[in-house]
Amino acid sequence: MTTGLAAGKFDPPHRGHALLIDTARARCDRLIVLVVDYARQTVPAALRAHWLREIHPGADVRVIPDDPAISAEQTDEEAQWIRAFLGNEAIDVFFSSEHYGEALARALGASHYMVDRERAMVPVTGTMVRRDPVAMLDWLEPCVRAYYVPRVGVVGSESTGKSWLCERLAAHYGTVWVAEYGREYTLEKARSGKLGRWVDDEFVHIAFEQQRREDEAARRANRVLLCDTDALASKIWFERYMEREPTRWPLDPTRIALYLLTYPDVPFVADEIRDGEHKRYWMYERFIEMLTQLGHRFTVLRGTYDERDRQAVEAIDALLEHEVKP
Repeated sequence: MTTGLAAGKFDPPHRGHALLIDTARARCDRLIVLVVDYARQTVPAALRAHWLREIHPGADVRVIPDDPAISAEQTDEEAQWIRAFLGNEAIDVFFSSEHYGEALARALGASHYMVDRERAMVPVTGTMVRRDPVAMLDWLEPCVRAYYVPRVGVVGSESTGKSWLCERLAAHYGTVWVAEYGREYTLEKARSGKLGRWVDDEFVHIAFEQQRREDEAARRANRVLLCDTDALASKIWFERYMEREPTRWPLDPTRIALYLLTYPDVPFVADEIRDGEHKRYWMYERFIEMLTQLGHRFTVLRGTYDERDRQAVEAIDALLEHEVKP
Protein backbone atom coordinates (compact mmCIF):
# COMPACT_ATOMS: atom_id res chain seq x y z
CA MET A 1 0.00 0.00 0.00
CA THR A 2 1.34 3.39 -1.03
CA THR A 3 0.34 6.28 1.25
CA GLY A 4 0.31 9.80 -0.11
CA LEU A 5 0.03 13.11 1.69
CA ALA A 6 -1.22 16.55 0.66
CA ALA A 7 -1.38 19.44 3.09
CA GLY A 8 -2.43 23.06 2.99
CA LYS A 9 -4.91 25.71 4.02
CA PHE A 10 -7.41 25.03 1.23
CA ASP A 11 -8.96 28.38 2.15
CA PRO A 12 -11.18 27.90 0.28
CA PRO A 13 -10.85 24.69 -1.77
CA HIS A 14 -10.80 25.47 -5.49
CA ARG A 15 -10.21 23.55 -8.70
CA GLY A 16 -6.46 23.90 -8.42
CA HIS A 17 -6.69 22.00 -5.15
CA ALA A 18 -8.98 19.48 -6.85
CA LEU A 19 -6.30 18.88 -9.50
CA LEU A 20 -3.72 18.31 -6.76
CA ILE A 21 -5.88 15.86 -4.80
CA ASP A 22 -7.22 14.00 -7.84
CA THR A 23 -3.66 13.60 -9.17
CA ALA A 24 -2.52 12.29 -5.80
CA ARG A 25 -5.41 9.85 -5.47
CA ALA A 26 -4.63 8.41 -8.90
CA ARG A 27 -1.01 7.75 -7.92
CA CYS A 28 -1.29 6.17 -4.49
CA ASP A 29 -3.43 3.60 -2.72
CA ARG A 30 -4.33 5.85 0.19
CA LEU A 31 -4.28 9.63 0.45
CA ILE A 32 -4.23 11.74 3.61
CA VAL A 33 -5.18 15.39 3.22
CA LEU A 34 -4.28 17.74 6.08
CA VAL A 35 -6.29 20.95 6.39
CA VAL A 36 -4.51 23.61 8.46
CA ASP A 37 -6.57 25.32 11.16
CA TYR A 38 -4.90 28.73 11.35
CA ALA A 39 -5.62 32.05 13.06
CA ARG A 40 -6.46 34.25 10.06
CA GLN A 41 -8.58 31.75 8.15
CA THR A 42 -11.56 33.10 6.22
CA VAL A 43 -13.49 29.80 6.34
CA PRO A 44 -13.46 27.57 9.47
CA ALA A 45 -11.17 24.56 9.10
CA ALA A 46 -13.97 22.12 9.92
CA LEU A 47 -16.06 23.48 7.05
CA ARG A 48 -13.12 23.37 4.61
CA ALA A 49 -12.52 19.75 5.60
CA HIS A 50 -16.22 18.98 5.17
CA TRP A 51 -16.14 20.39 1.65
CA LEU A 52 -13.05 18.36 0.74
CA ARG A 53 -14.67 15.17 1.98
CA GLU A 54 -17.65 15.85 -0.27
CA ILE A 55 -15.52 16.73 -3.29
CA HIS A 56 -13.05 13.85 -2.75
CA PRO A 57 -14.92 11.06 -0.92
CA GLY A 58 -11.98 8.66 -1.25
CA ALA A 59 -9.52 10.90 0.62
CA ASP A 60 -8.77 10.73 4.33
CA VAL A 61 -9.26 14.40 5.24
CA ARG A 62 -8.11 15.60 8.67
CA VAL A 63 -7.80 18.98 10.36
CA ILE A 64 -4.35 19.77 11.76
CA PRO A 65 -3.77 22.68 14.16
CA ASP A 66 -1.33 25.28 12.93
CA ASP A 67 1.95 26.07 14.66
CA PRO A 68 2.38 29.80 13.92
CA ALA A 69 6.03 29.63 14.97
CA ILE A 70 6.85 27.49 11.91
CA SER A 71 7.15 29.18 8.51
CA ALA A 72 6.73 27.47 5.15
CA GLU A 73 10.51 27.62 4.64
CA GLN A 74 11.25 25.73 7.88
CA THR A 75 10.72 22.35 6.28
CA ASP A 76 12.46 20.29 8.96
CA GLU A 77 10.33 21.82 11.72
CA GLU A 78 7.17 21.48 9.65
CA ALA A 79 7.95 17.84 8.88
CA GLN A 80 8.47 17.18 12.58
CA TRP A 81 5.11 18.84 13.33
CA ILE A 82 3.34 16.71 10.70
CA ARG A 83 5.00 13.47 11.86
CA ALA A 84 3.95 14.22 15.46
CA PHE A 85 0.36 14.69 14.28
CA LEU A 86 0.34 11.52 12.14
CA GLY A 87 2.03 9.36 14.77
CA ASN A 88 3.35 6.10 13.33
CA GLU A 89 1.78 6.56 9.89
CA ALA A 90 4.50 6.50 7.24
CA ILE A 91 4.23 8.71 4.16
CA ASP A 92 5.56 7.41 0.85
CA VAL A 93 4.77 10.33 -1.46
CA PHE A 94 4.19 14.01 -0.68
CA PHE A 95 2.13 15.86 -3.29
CA SER A 96 2.32 19.62 -3.59
CA SER A 97 2.18 22.60 -5.93
CA GLU A 98 4.64 24.69 -3.95
CA HIS A 99 8.32 25.49 -4.35
CA TYR A 100 9.14 24.10 -0.90
CA GLY A 101 7.44 20.76 -1.64
CA GLU A 102 10.65 18.91 -2.54
CA ALA A 103 12.42 19.93 0.68
CA LEU A 104 9.42 19.09 2.84
CA ALA A 105 9.05 15.68 1.19
CA ARG A 106 12.72 14.97 1.92
CA ALA A 107 12.25 15.97 5.55
CA LEU A 108 9.26 13.62 5.75
CA GLY A 109 11.30 10.79 4.28
CA ALA A 110 9.04 10.63 1.23
CA SER A 111 9.36 11.15 -2.48
CA HIS A 112 7.86 14.29 -4.00
CA TYR A 113 5.33 14.72 -6.80
CA MET A 114 4.89 18.26 -8.10
CA VAL A 115 1.47 19.19 -9.54
CA ASP A 116 1.06 22.27 -11.74
CA ARG A 117 3.62 24.43 -9.95
CA GLU A 118 3.14 27.32 -12.42
CA ARG A 119 -0.68 27.15 -12.25
CA ALA A 120 -0.73 26.61 -16.01
CA MET A 121 -3.36 23.85 -16.01
CA VAL A 122 -5.66 25.56 -13.49
CA PRO A 123 -4.85 29.28 -13.24
CA VAL A 124 -6.37 30.02 -9.84
CA THR A 125 -5.11 30.52 -6.28
CA GLY A 126 -6.76 30.82 -2.90
CA THR A 127 -5.70 34.47 -2.73
CA MET A 128 -7.57 35.18 -5.98
CA VAL A 129 -10.73 33.57 -4.62
CA ARG A 130 -10.55 35.35 -1.27
CA ARG A 131 -10.01 38.70 -3.01
CA ASP A 132 -13.12 38.42 -5.22
CA PRO A 133 -15.10 35.22 -4.64
CA VAL A 134 -18.05 36.23 -6.84
CA ALA A 135 -15.75 36.72 -9.84
CA MET A 136 -14.12 33.32 -9.19
CA LEU A 137 -17.26 31.18 -8.82
CA ASP A 138 -16.46 29.15 -11.93
CA TRP A 139 -13.29 27.88 -10.22
CA LEU A 140 -15.21 26.51 -7.23
CA GLU A 141 -16.97 23.20 -6.78
CA PRO A 142 -20.74 23.39 -6.13
CA CYS A 143 -20.56 23.02 -2.34
CA VAL A 144 -18.00 25.83 -2.08
CA ARG A 145 -19.78 27.94 -4.69
CA ALA A 146 -22.95 27.81 -2.58
CA TYR A 147 -21.08 29.42 0.32
CA TYR A 148 -19.93 32.42 -1.68
CA VAL A 149 -22.74 33.17 -4.12
CA PRO A 150 -24.73 36.20 -2.88
CA ARG A 151 -28.34 35.44 -2.07
CA VAL A 152 -31.16 37.94 -2.59
CA GLY A 153 -34.46 37.35 -0.82
CA VAL A 154 -37.62 38.84 -2.33
CA VAL A 155 -40.12 39.13 0.51
CA GLY A 156 -43.39 40.87 1.25
CA SER A 157 -47.09 40.35 1.72
CA GLU A 158 -49.50 38.55 -0.59
CA SER A 159 -49.98 39.57 -4.22
CA THR A 160 -47.13 42.08 -4.42
CA GLY A 161 -45.28 40.57 -7.41
CA LYS A 162 -42.57 38.54 -5.65
CA SER A 163 -42.62 35.49 -7.91
CA TRP A 164 -42.92 37.59 -11.06
CA LEU A 165 -39.95 39.67 -9.95
CA CYS A 166 -37.78 36.64 -9.09
CA GLU A 167 -38.41 35.06 -12.48
CA ARG A 168 -37.64 38.31 -14.29
CA LEU A 169 -34.49 39.02 -12.28
CA ALA A 170 -33.22 35.46 -12.76
CA ALA A 171 -33.58 35.90 -16.52
CA HIS A 172 -31.79 39.26 -16.35
CA TYR A 173 -28.80 37.84 -14.46
CA GLY A 174 -28.79 34.47 -16.22
CA THR A 175 -29.16 32.59 -12.96
CA VAL A 176 -31.61 30.39 -11.08
CA TRP A 177 -34.31 31.28 -8.58
CA VAL A 178 -36.01 29.44 -5.73
CA ALA A 179 -39.81 29.30 -5.79
CA GLU A 180 -41.89 29.74 -2.65
CA TYR A 181 -42.39 26.32 -1.10
CA GLY A 182 -45.02 27.69 1.29
CA ARG A 183 -47.34 28.41 -1.63
CA GLU A 184 -46.83 24.89 -3.00
CA TYR A 185 -47.59 23.45 0.43
CA THR A 186 -50.68 25.63 0.91
CA LEU A 187 -52.07 24.70 -2.50
CA GLU A 188 -51.78 21.03 -1.56
CA LYS A 189 -53.63 21.74 1.72
CA ALA A 190 -56.38 23.46 -0.26
CA ARG A 191 -56.74 20.51 -2.64
CA SER A 192 -57.00 18.10 0.31
CA GLY A 193 -59.65 20.25 2.01
CA LYS A 194 -57.44 21.19 4.98
CA LEU A 195 -56.91 24.87 4.21
CA GLY A 196 -57.43 27.06 7.27
CA ARG A 197 -56.27 24.44 9.78
CA TRP A 198 -52.63 25.02 10.73
CA VAL A 199 -50.27 23.70 13.42
CA ASP A 200 -46.92 25.13 14.48
CA ASP A 201 -44.79 22.35 13.02
CA GLU A 202 -46.10 22.97 9.52
CA PHE A 203 -44.40 26.36 9.41
CA VAL A 204 -41.16 24.92 10.77
CA HIS A 205 -41.31 22.26 8.04
CA ILE A 206 -41.95 24.93 5.39
CA ALA A 207 -39.02 27.00 6.63
CA PHE A 208 -36.61 24.04 6.66
CA GLU A 209 -37.68 22.91 3.19
CA GLN A 210 -37.39 26.46 1.83
CA GLN A 211 -33.87 26.65 3.27
CA ARG A 212 -32.94 23.24 1.83
CA ARG A 213 -34.08 24.25 -1.64
CA GLU A 214 -32.24 27.54 -1.34
CA ASP A 215 -28.98 25.81 -0.35
CA GLU A 216 -29.34 23.34 -3.22
CA ALA A 217 -30.02 26.08 -5.78
CA ALA A 218 -27.02 28.10 -4.56
CA ARG A 219 -24.78 25.32 -5.92
CA ARG A 220 -26.04 26.11 -9.44
CA ALA A 221 -26.42 29.89 -9.25
CA ASN A 222 -24.55 32.27 -11.52
CA ARG A 223 -23.22 35.31 -9.61
CA VAL A 224 -26.43 35.70 -7.59
CA LEU A 225 -29.29 33.54 -6.32
CA LEU A 226 -32.86 34.89 -6.26
CA CYS A 227 -35.12 33.55 -3.49
CA ASP A 228 -38.90 33.96 -3.51
CA THR A 229 -39.29 34.34 0.28
CA ASP A 230 -36.97 32.52 2.70
CA ALA A 231 -37.00 30.84 6.09
CA LEU A 232 -37.12 34.21 7.86
CA ALA A 233 -40.23 35.17 5.89
CA SER A 234 -41.80 31.85 6.93
CA LYS A 235 -41.65 33.06 10.53
CA ILE A 236 -43.73 36.12 9.62
CA TRP A 237 -46.20 33.93 7.76
CA PHE A 238 -46.46 31.91 10.98
CA GLU A 239 -47.40 35.08 12.86
CA ARG A 240 -49.84 36.09 10.14
CA TYR A 241 -51.78 32.79 10.29
CA MET A 242 -51.36 31.83 13.96
CA GLU A 243 -51.67 35.42 15.27
CA ARG A 244 -48.78 34.94 17.70
CA GLU A 245 -45.03 34.39 17.63
CA PRO A 246 -43.74 30.80 17.49
CA THR A 247 -42.63 29.17 20.72
CA ARG A 248 -39.59 27.74 18.89
CA TRP A 249 -37.85 28.56 15.65
CA PRO A 250 -34.88 26.18 15.33
CA LEU A 251 -33.33 27.49 12.12
CA ASP A 252 -29.82 28.69 11.45
CA PRO A 253 -29.24 32.41 10.74
CA THR A 254 -30.18 33.42 7.20
CA ARG A 255 -27.54 33.55 4.44
CA ILE A 256 -29.46 36.25 2.54
CA ALA A 257 -27.16 39.16 1.68
CA LEU A 258 -29.90 41.54 0.51
CA TYR A 259 -33.64 41.60 1.00
CA LEU A 260 -35.97 43.20 -1.54
CA LEU A 261 -39.20 44.09 0.27
CA THR A 262 -42.22 44.65 -1.97
CA TYR A 263 -44.50 47.49 -0.86
CA PRO A 264 -48.24 46.63 -1.05
CA ASP A 265 -49.17 49.45 -3.44
CA VAL A 266 -50.19 47.24 -6.39
CA PRO A 267 -53.71 45.82 -6.83
CA PHE A 268 -54.49 42.67 -4.86
CA VAL A 269 -55.23 39.70 -7.13
CA ALA A 270 -57.18 36.97 -5.37
CA ASP A 271 -56.76 33.28 -6.20
CA GLU A 272 -57.66 29.93 -4.65
CA ILE A 273 -55.50 30.45 -1.53
CA ARG A 274 -54.92 34.20 -1.21
CA ASP A 275 -57.05 35.63 1.56
CA GLY A 276 -54.93 38.31 3.18
CA GLU A 277 -55.66 41.58 1.41
CA HIS A 278 -56.54 43.16 4.75
CA LYS A 279 -53.23 41.92 6.21
CA ARG A 280 -50.89 43.28 3.54
CA TYR A 281 -49.85 46.48 5.31
CA TRP A 282 -49.50 44.68 8.65
CA MET A 283 -47.12 42.16 7.03
CA TYR A 284 -45.14 44.94 5.34
CA GLU A 285 -44.65 46.74 8.67
CA ARG A 286 -43.70 43.44 10.35
CA PHE A 287 -41.04 42.82 7.70
CA ILE A 288 -39.66 46.34 8.27
CA GLU A 289 -39.59 45.74 12.01
CA MET A 290 -37.88 42.34 11.82
CA LEU A 291 -35.32 43.21 9.13
CA THR A 292 -34.37 46.38 11.01
CA GLN A 293 -34.19 44.61 14.35
CA LEU A 294 -31.92 41.88 12.96
CA GLY A 295 -29.73 44.35 11.06
CA HIS A 296 -30.33 42.88 7.61
CA ARG A 297 -29.65 44.90 4.48
CA PHE A 298 -32.90 45.61 2.61
CA THR A 299 -34.42 47.80 -0.08
CA VAL A 300 -38.12 48.63 -0.38
CA LEU A 301 -39.55 48.29 -3.90
CA ARG A 302 -42.47 50.56 -4.82
CA GLY A 303 -44.51 51.55 -7.85
CA THR A 304 -45.39 49.58 -10.95
CA TYR A 305 -43.95 46.16 -11.65
CA ASP A 306 -41.51 47.63 -14.18
CA GLU A 307 -40.44 50.26 -11.66
CA ARG A 308 -39.87 47.55 -9.06
CA ASP A 309 -37.79 45.61 -11.56
CA ARG A 310 -35.55 48.63 -12.19
CA GLN A 311 -35.17 49.33 -8.47
CA ALA A 312 -34.29 45.69 -7.83
CA VAL A 313 -31.63 45.63 -10.56
CA GLU A 314 -30.03 48.78 -9.15
CA ALA A 315 -29.93 47.27 -5.64
CA ILE A 316 -28.51 43.92 -6.83
CA ASP A 317 -25.91 45.60 -9.04
CA ALA A 318 -24.76 47.63 -6.04
CA LEU A 319 -24.56 44.44 -3.97
CA LEU A 320 -22.48 42.63 -6.60
CA GLU A 321 -20.18 45.61 -7.07
CA HIS A 322 -19.26 45.68 -3.40
CA GLU A 323 -19.74 42.02 -2.50
CA VAL A 324 -16.87 40.47 -0.53
CA LYS A 325 -16.59 37.14 1.24
CA PRO A 326 -19.58 36.24 3.44
